Parts: sequence; C-alpha cells; structure tokens
Amino acid sequence: MQLRGTIDPDRPLLVLALAEEAARLDPRLPVLLTGMGKVNATAAVAAVLARGALPAVVVNLGTAGALHPDWTGTHEVGSVIQHDLDTEFIRRLTGQTVGAPLTLADTGPVLATGDQFIADDEARDALAARAQLVDMEGYAVASTARRFGVPVRLVKQVSDGAGTGAGRTWQESVDDCARLLAEWVADQF
Repeated sequence: MQLRGTIDPDRPLLVLALAEEAARLDPRLPVLLTGMGKVNATAAVAAVLARGALPAVVVNLGTAGALHPDWTGTHEVGSVIQHDLDTEFIRRLTGQTVGAPLTLADTGPVLATGDQFIADDEARDALAARAQLVDMEGYAVASTARRFGVPVRLVKQVSDGAGTGAGRTWQESVDDCARLLAEWVADQF
C-alpha cells in the first residue's frame, strides 16, 4: 500500500492496484496504490479511510479484461459482483446474504471481481454470462468505501480479452491504458 498526496474532502481519492496503472495521473491528486487482489484493496482502502480524513469520492481506476469480444475503451461500471464467491449458496446454507451485487450507477457494464487473473477462454466464457468486464479489486474498493459512507465510482479501461494470452496483452497495453485513464480523470476532475 502506498498513499501519494493528501486526502482532501473536496477532491477525489484515486485508488488503483498498481503503479503501472497510475503512471500518467496528475501528481496533484491523491492516489492510493493498493496492490493486487481483493484483500490488498480492502485493507488499503480501510486503513486510509479509517484515519478520518475522507475524500469527496473514491474513484477506483484500473485495467479490466473484456468478457465479450466487442468490448473496448473506458467504462464507468454500473454494478459489480464477486465472481469467486457463491452468494446464492451461502444464502441457502446460512440464510444470510454475503457479498451481494452492488449497484453503483443507473447505467454501465457489470464488473466481475475476483482473486484470479482471467487468462483462460473457458473461465472467460463462463463469466461472460454474468458480466461484461473482469478485474481483481473493484468489488472490494466499492464495498469498503460504502462501509465508510464515501461515494464510490469504478472506472475501468479494457486492457485485454480475458482469455488465452491476456497476461501478455495486459503487459503490452498497460501504459496506453494508464494514459487513457489519466485522460478520463483530467476530463472529470
């Protein structure tokens, strides 16, 4: 975890997993680098927000795999699910709802978050029935920000096709994705 800058109640806190994704952001904005995965994202966001200085909004930026071949570009997420947690089974087993989908906006794609980099065609195809995009931190960031009462937005840049070869594609595209995310931020804030 690394926090760059100072959290200000009148400005966004930009939350990204990796320095490569944040490489082109305006250095005047506060940026939290969480590390990869849901545990790292949850721990980092909770630790920073627990300090007491809350931002105007938490904006989770990052790369995402496309679960459908026609998905490219930058997308603000409408809802987010955890693809590696069987919420329905847990509800049937315990009567409790754990990890329910989170609605973030009236429109936008569904993002599936899980602690697995999807680089397999079968896994991609299975997820495609439930979502358009896949990442490793979005649900954790959204859930944690909400627990602290902070508005949250998830903005993802498609970096790869979430199938065979996705790891190589991500490495080749991450710098361009960082530039496009920085442009989105400059237009918004």
